[in-house]
Amino acid sequence: MTTLTQATPVAHSRILGIGAERGELFVTNDDIAGPIDSSDEWIRQRTGIVTRRRAGADRDVLDLSEAAATKAIAASGVALDEIDAIITSTITHFVQTPSAAAILADRLGITPAAAFDISAACAGYCYAIGQADALVRSGAARNVLVIGAEKLSDIIDPTDRSISFLLGDGAGAAVVGASTFPGIGPTVWGSDGSKAGTIRQTHTWMELREDPSLGWPTLRQDGPSVFKWASFQVGKFAQAAMEAAGVGPQDIDVFVPHQANLRIIDQMVKQLRLPENVVVGRDIVETGNTSAASIPLAIERLLAEGQAKSGDVCLQIGFGAGLVYAAQVVVLP
Repeated sequence: MTTLTQATPVAHSRILGIGAERGELFVTNDDIAGPIDSSDEWIRQRTGIVTRRRAGADRDVLDLSEAAATKAIAASGVALDEIDAIITSTITHFVQTPSAAAILADRLGITPAAAFDISAACAGYCYAIGQADALVRSGAARNVLVIGAEKLSDIIDPTDRSISFLLGDGAGAAVVGASTFPGIGPTVWGSDGSKAGTIRQTHTWMELREDPSLGWPTLRQDGPSVFKWASFQVGKFAQAAMEAAGVGPQDIDVFVPHQANLRIIDQMVKQLRLPENVVVGRDIVETGNTSAASIPLAIERLLAEGQAKSGDVCLQIGFGAGLVYAAQVVVLP
């Protein structure tokens, strides 16, 4: 039998650099309260959001991704020709093919890196970090560029009270490479497709083709069901990620959950019994819910503002439409 040569694995990986790009427009609660017959007070009480960032009509998800990726690559110190793969998580790249990742590889000058997109909604960044970790440690790639990016303002119905007033635009990126120490713990991930209808498009693209009067598809959610699942079920996945990494609440310096709702974030902090000195990402207050971009955006803010620092141990967890979830403990770059 012929013996095949395989890639040489490495022991550990870590995040080498993070970059972020938010939409340039500041959209306040007063700006959007009218069409949903609401108020600044109601939105703050229900979600914690004061303002959200959205991008103008002349910028798309590729533009946001390119800006965030450029910053992440610069922060990592990795040369372009040393990036072997790019993974982009997004639900707002509006062509089936080619992938956003392939276009971005060309824009960024990292061709011929392997390039592919994933669709895991608000868990997409953590899904991609898990894949990047596996690619690096298996020897399949030296360095992997991960991007979580959304322009959710493209799929908003301004009159919808279920989800649209939550949403913002932005992109976060990270470079994952080999490490002399374990910098990314095991990924705990999964899905529950039986609840797929709780966060959904109003109708499919095929239905729109058959009946143009339906109009552009937008997002909807069953708010109470999603809130209950996220508040009381997702915490156990974060706990499992700590256990898989061999750490406990006392070892966590930073906690960054998906920025879905401030009430959900505060509920998870209580469930996990995190010490009071743990820094918690609450970027949702000023940026809104940016789906796949929310975790790297929140981490970048904490690092930039000095609330978190290089070497801190961070528990991160994404969760959302699918329903899907993914969590891991990482060392911040």
